[in-house]
Amino acid sequence: MAEASSPLLTPFDSGFGLLKNAVEDGRIPGGVFGMIDREGKRLTRAVGHAQTVGGERPMMLDTWFDLASLTKVIFTTRKILELAVSGAIDLDSSITTLIPDFRQYAPDCWERKVTFRQCLGHQTPFPAVEPVYTYGDDPDRLRAFVLQREWRHGEPAYSDINYILLGIALERLEAKRIREMDAGAGFAFESTPEKTAATEFCTWRNRIICGEVHDENCYALQGSGHAGLFGTVDAVLDYAQSLLIGNENGDPVVRLMRQPLSDKRTHGWERPYEGWSGGALCNDSIIGHTGFTGTGLWIDFDRGRAWTLLTNRVHPSRHVDSGIFALRAAIGDMINTH
Repeated sequence: MAEASSPLLTPFDSGFGLLKNAVEDGRIPGGVFGMIDREGKRLTRAVGHAQTVGGERPMMLDTWFDLASLTKVIFTTRKILELAVSGAIDLDSSITTLIPDFRQYAPDCWERKVTFRQCLGHQTPFPAVEPVYTYGDDPDRLRAFVLQREWRHGEPAYSDINYILLGIALERLEAKRIREMDAGAGFAFESTPEKTAATEFCTWRNRIICGEVHDENCYALQGSGHAGLFGTVDAVLDYAQSLLIGNENGDPVVRLMRQPLSDKRTHGWERPYEGWSGGALCNDSIIGHTGFTGTGLWIDFDRGRAWTLLTNRVHPSRHVDSGIFALRAAIGDMINTH
């Protein structure tokens, strides 16, 4: 816990105040806000409810969250970059080096030329959204569908398909499913419902989702590289601190995480651009990422600090205006004015 005189205190109080207002206005059921610096001083605070439909529970500091697409940067990106640094894979080689049967019936197709680096930076022509879960119930058959489908070719966009493929590559290399792998310190691929922030009433599964992954494709695949990780605010902050320390120590994995691949992206992460989630006042050293369920993490390497906003903004439905996009940016701007 940070001391009362900590430089984190003023930006923390300002950022948390915005979250508290959003909860009191009824736009978001609840959330946990946290900040940490390189030395490990941290501040965390919870507000609102972890669940309001199908039971009522208060939000707690030790509430677990479905981290959604934070899985991409906390788990999958880290694993792929560690493999690259160790020499086990070449980021500029095709993912067919680990998935040789990808689009195996069309040897000259564009999909077989896609590289690990392009997937990490969302620089591929895969579609932004694809309801893979609607094509069947068997996770092995759905993997085969992903690998053999003739994909629509479009302009590069943020696409879960990139990370579904990276997850399959990890599964091939380690000869085990994602959910059998080590999720990382403080993280897991499922959580006890009573300790977890509820997400959405899923019309497909016909229940409030709590303790199981919200993302339909990840659920149907029974684990994937694009979603499925659960964790608490302390786990997320511990991970952020490890990157701040790694940066200080010249960790090549962190160096790759910070390396720009485009005007918006690095390996896995986003970097500041007009309209991005971290707000308009971020310096060029900051990287960040968000998750659909209402999560986010931003790391400021120049100032040696990070902040995370974890909410259940999709509870009980995604089809409301939670204001999460404006809230994230406003919190980022508030933090970066101090």
